[in-house]
Amino acid sequence: MGLDLEGDGMHRYPAKVCLLQVSVPGAIYLIDPLSGIDMAPLGDVLADQEVEKIVHSADHDLRGLDRDWSFRVQGLFDTAIAAAFLGHSRMGLATVLSETLGIEIPKSRRLQKSDWSIRPLRDDALRYAASDVAHLLDLRKEMGSRLAELGRAGWVAEECERLSRVRHTPPDPETAFLSIKGSHALDPAGLAVLRELADLRERHALRRGRPPFWVMSNEAMVTLAADPGADPGPIKGIGAFGGGSPARELGEALRRGIEAPPYVRPRPERRPRPRGEARRLEEVYRKRLDALKAWRKERAAGLCVEPSLVWPMASMERISREPGSAAAEMECADVRRWQAAEFGPSLAAAVRGLTEAE
Repeated sequence: MGLDLEGDGMHRYPAKVCLLQVSVPGAIYLIDPLSGIDMAPLGDVLADQEVEKIVHSADHDLRGLDRDWSFRVQGLFDTAIAAAFLGHSRMGLATVLSETLGIEIPKSRRLQKSDWSIRPLRDDALRYAASDVAHLLDLRKEMGSRLAELGRAGWVAEECERLSRVRHTPPDPETAFLSIKGSHALDPAGLAVLRELADLRERHALRRGRPPFWVMSNEAMVTLAADPGADPGPIKGIGAFGGGSPARELGEALRRGIEAPPYVRPRPERRPRPRGEARRLEEVYRKRLDALKAWRKERAAGLCVEPSLVWPMASMERISREPGSAAAEMECADVRRWQAAEFGPSLAAAVRGLTEAE
């Protein structure tokens, strides 16, 4: 079965799944979860390993299904993953369909950004939604044949199985404000103000049912946090906080932020700057890593795929520091079984070559 979702995250808050599109041989079904129907039977089907679920770029959809209903998807085939292993450079569904099957589907930016929670849905929106699953079964069949010819079907199966474990992880309310674009330019005093502004915006977003960026822009919050004594009125993106009771709430939030202790952003652990012998070793590590990158790039070129698919960078970084760990890396969680089987011997040879040359 083909599967796709439409949500209202561009318009409503918290976001929710508003439409599910399902295709089976000879039919397309549009399921309206906002109608009050029992969704449990669909959850049973999604959890059935024997029923293959064909999805394009499933990450977002999997998180939405988990967030709204705690649904688990077993038997996943992600056509975007398959496209990557077939050498596609552009992964959008419309492009992949055009390049694989010669089929063109409509892609309307207006409909992509529309509010899917509005009822009734217009006919053009229904047609657009149906088009996203109309050809997934044929696409999967053609991709399956090509992957089998290249001997990569097992690679894609493992990647899809790993992807199926994705879960919705809500942001930590205590630290979510640190991910606001522009916050890295703020000093600790500014971060204390930004935290109060983010809390204010979140409360208003939930009260209005609108996404936070509709309530007050990131740019406006960072501008205010950098200069909390400035007049908020002329600041672009301030929204309803320019006057009335929201303006008073904004003033109170700014005052709390100014009076709060400075907030020191947690810093990632960094290695101390190398000196003397340590500096020489760092140069050795860098040369090893460059050699491993060249090895990976060569393998990828031979397969006509992106280098990142061949071997994880984190693993190569560990090997560059400890070449003797290459054998153990084959069992590491971030190294796929197919990678170890396909490239393990070649990687081991490359590691031996670079250490012998030192």
